[in-house]
Amino acid sequence: MPTVSPSEYAMRDPYGTLGIPRTASEADIKSAYRKLAKELHPDRNKDQPNAAEKFSDITRAYDLLSDKNKRAQFDRGEIDGEGNPANPFGGMGARGGYRPGSAYGAGPGQGGFRESEFGGGDDVDLSDLFEGLFGGRKSQQQQAGARRGFGRQPPPPPPRRGADIQYRLAVPFVDAAAGRDQRITLADGKAINLKLPSGVEDGTMMRLKDNGHPGAGGNGDGIVMVAVGTHPFFRREGDNIRMDLPITLDEAVRGAKVKCPTVDGAVMLTIKPGSSGGTVLRLGGKGWTRKNANLAESKHERGDQLVTLEIQLPVDLAPLKERLEGWIDPARPREKFGL
Repeated sequence: MPTVSPSEYAMRDPYGTLGIPRTASEADIKSAYRKLAKELHPDRNKDQPNAAEKFSDITRAYDLLSDKNKRAQFDRGEIDGEGNPANPFGGMGARGGYRPGSAYGAGPGQGGFRESEFGGGDDVDLSDLFEGLFGGRKSQQQQAGARRGFGRQPPPPPPRRGADIQYRLAVPFVDAAAGRDQRITLADGKAINLKLPSGVEDGTMMRLKDNGHPGAGGNGDGIVMVAVGTHPFFRREGDNIRMDLPITLDEAVRGAKVKCPTVDGAVMLTIKPGSSGGTVLRLGGKGWTRKNANLAESKHERGDQLVTLEIQLPVDLAPLKERLEGWIDPARPREKFGL
């Protein structure tokens, strides 16, 4: 019997390909795929000639296990690791035909055809049926076997689809936050507009159906990995975006209306008189696109922008010192610490 290498077993078993147990949750499956996708992406393994093949293997495994119906079929042994039927002749009748563990020509009730199923007690010549199914003349030995039951010759494997093509799409932070469409050029030179999914994040994988290499069973797919860029003063926190906004001492004391940047452009922000450093102001709907937004819970399809005020003292402190000469603030801000 030919041996099978561990890598070949992993290709057949999507759980082994992703390195997870069969009891893995949906979150475990997604986490394992995202980790492997980053490690095995061809752009990061240009010195590895089989990187694209490994990447396609984990993508195929993720596609199967992330589909609840296909995963259940695989767990029951109905399909293999590539989604093909595991036993094409499995449903041809429980009463007759070949059964595992039985021999051709077995008697009634032992896996062979019973007399009552075809009428009469003589053996039935099924060679014509086999010739109709598989074509060509059968040898005498094959015809003799056909009289007793179905043969073991499997159907030809289905034609394979073409290989997938991997892309890395760099998306600016502000575009990812606002969910703006991106332009991407495919391997065939065609440029298309790509709609980012809600809640997109660094490492998100997107599938472009039938945009891969051609094959006898159809085209493969295009697999796009999103790389979200960083920003000099915006940072993501869940569905919200945070930033620190410097204001002058007089703006904090007297209050003011100041311009504040957002991913959608600058807006006017009202600073209340007597605002302290560290005060957080909220700009509703100026955050990150929400994944599966529930407008019953939130009136915005995006999170909020949280602005932390930073009081910036003047570079030249002499005029300020002159104005504060002899004045001492009676407040005790550290009293809560027992100091």
